[in-house]
Amino acid sequence: MAINKTINKRTNTHGAMRNCIEYVLRQDKTNELFTCVTGPYCHDEINYDLVYRTFLEEKKVWDKDSGRMYAHNVISWHKDEQITLEQALEFGKEFAENWFSGFQTLVAVHKDKDHIHCHLVTNSVSYEDGRKLHNTKKDLERMKQFTNQMCRERGLTVAEKGKHFDGSQIEKGEVIAWSKDKYNLFRQQVKDSFVADCAMAVLKALENCISKEKFIEKMKQFGWNVNWTEKRKHITFQNQVGKKIRDSNLSKTFHLDISKEGLENEFDRNRQKARDSANRDGRSDEELRNYYRELDAAIADTRGITNRAQSGEGYSRTEFRESERVHANTEKADTDTGRRETDNLIRQAEIARRSSEINRRNSAFDNRTVRNAEAESIASEEQRRFEEQKRFEEQERAREARRRYKRRSGPEL
Repeated sequence: MAINKTINKRTNTHGAMRNCIEYVLRQDKTNELFTCVTGPYCHDEINYDLVYRTFLEEKKVWDKDSGRMYAHNVISWHKDEQITLEQALEFGKEFAENWFSGFQTLVAVHKDKDHIHCHLVTNSVSYEDGRKLHNTKKDLERMKQFTNQMCRERGLTVAEKGKHFDGSQIEKGEVIAWSKDKYNLFRQQVKDSFVADCAMAVLKALENCISKEKFIEKMKQFGWNVNWTEKRKHITFQNQVGKKIRDSNLSKTFHLDISKEGLENEFDRNRQKARDSANRDGRSDEELRNYYRELDAAIADTRGITNRAQSGEGYSRTEFRESERVHANTEKADTDTGRRETDNLIRQAEIARRSSEINRRNSAFDNRTVRNAEAESIASEEQRRFEEQKRFEEQERAREARRRYKRRSGPEL
């Protein structure tokens, strides 16, 4: 499993380039057996001063000794990957010759960790035509695909999103931070982490939130301010002491979907749950009303039979006397039992009535919450459209003013 990572640190000074080359060629991390330079390099040995001067001379040839000085990539393999230091050097050299074709690249394999990794430091000016090195987001994705292709050609493991090295699924919420220090911090729980605190606050706030506004309000109650705007791609969370973290960092560290789209989907699911709960409560109320009607009908039938029995209506004289005799013998025994059963029925009916009333109130509250959230969303959308229309009108006014100014000024003589 090879992970190709671009190090996005400050790279626009000579000192930064020199320090990077010096770090990559440190003797406690590598040696000349596992280092090489692709492209023009006229020296017999490889050390940081010679590599630095070679890069600098190439920049001066093309008069491009400013701006971005270099690019830094690290290709890492899993500790259980079956790869040797020589194979890692060959892998890094082939990648540099293909991907950074026309650019000088220092390749060095480090052996100081429990996993093998290869550093690539590339001169930002091409020795072929003097063009500057530039990688877009699409280029970074293609770089990842090219690295995976090289792994397949060599029979190495290919990284799969959401899975461990052995192919097992990464569980939701599992810590998978690429930074070793961060990983150990969460695993060993050496000290409190504001990143973990933010993740816990997000999960708690998401339990019942049904709108962006409610989510931001709840996060503020937990001590986190949320910067969620249409102009920015990511959401930024900031605690009371000024510590900031992006949603993308939380998603990668804890294998969660804490993005704008992911949170909106969670709001939709919570709204649907509230509607389903309201529907269930409505069905419960109907079932309870049916139960009351059946209970009233049963009581009415019982009273009617008792009245007919006492009046002899519908009975022959002999049947009535026999019934009266049986009733007289069992009346005393049944009186207490009947009273207890009636009391139990009354208590159950009262409990059911109170439960129905509570459910009805909760259902009404959920319905109001859903309606308020939908109204807030509509209002937010209308406000956004109003602001866009206002901005458009201002731009039109500015263009018209410039046109009038040009007409008044006329052509220059």
